Amino acid sequence: MKAAQHTIYNKNNLILNITTIEKPAISKNQVLVKVKTAGVNPLDNMISRGEVKLIVPYSFPQTAGNEVVGIVEEVGSEVTAFKTGDRVFGRLPLDSIGAFAEYVAVDSDALAFVPDYLSDEEAAAVPLTALTIMQALELMRAEAGKTIFISGGTGGVGGMAIPIAKAKGLTVITNGDASNKDRVLSIGADRFIDYKTEDYTQTVSDVDYVLDTLGGAETEKQMSIMKKGGHLVSLRAMPNGAFAKEMNLPKWKQFLFGLAGRKFDKMAKKYGVHYHFIFVRSNGAQLQEVADIFTKLEIKPSIDTVYPFEEVNAALDKVANGRSRGKTVLKF
Repeated sequence: MKAAQHTIYNKNNLILNITTIEKPAISKNQVLVKVKTAGVNPLDNMISRGEVKLIVPYSFPQTAGNEVVGIVEEVGSEVTAFKTGDRVFGRLPLDSIGAFAEYVAVDSDALAFVPDYLSDEEAAAVPLTALTIMQALELMRAEAGKTIFISGGTGGVGGMAIPIAKAKGLTVITNGDASNKDRVLSIGADRFIDYKTEDYTQTVSDVDYVLDTLGGAETEKQMSIMKKGGHLVSLRAMPNGAFAKEMNLPKWKQFLFGLAGRKFDKMAKKYGVHYHFIFVRSNGAQLQEVADIFTKLEIKPSIDTVYPFEEVNAALDKVANGRSRGKTVLKF
């Protein structure tokens, strides 16, 4: 089968090699998925650059790709949740990625059923982002009836985070470009702030939770609008010691990440809040919950460009350097 592989970490060259390898064999708890589409993400380039090797050290050659949509072709002897012919999607387990290939062997507990109303291309936009939101809310210990601020909610992350947070019973405040206001309100935001005309640090306060999609100076600004004891989860700032412990990394890595994230821990202490960093993991049960929420609301993720598999490097370059208005997808 054809596969796109890393052969070395390289900060300056993100090109994958398209090669021919053996179709994977499955274990008793896995299914073999014939890949239809694969989501292309900044994470794929981060892996190529070696930026996550402290979190997940990969062996080379390594088939790339974290997010898959496909058809179950073979089922392991102990798998009961899926059968041949099922259309499934998932964020692949950290230690066994490989969506940029014609087939991938996947632990069955990483997968969920694709909602019927989504095309294969649209489905490829869901797993990684949706699971990030679910796991962020879990880290926050989010409770119905409380308030969350989602920064930059007009982007792809916000498009998933807002309806999921709303379905979990949260009051949702977000900000972004005014041209997206109606769309954002239509998917569940309770309050929209035009970032060009309103400074949220002056008009928002006593927020229980924050999903920080921006990083930089915005992280501290968002801490300033929170209640004491609130929880902020950042997708863009730095990992810290608590993150390393959560990921069950070795003690020496916990020490290193503790140093790296100390600035944000101190900042959180200053405001009396909790700071978390997240690196999304596979979880089929959480993804199925998302699929059920999306099926009720018929939410359509926005797609920017669909590339044929043979143009995988153009897709990765688009994610690295292009201005996207939605998901970049590979199609087989």
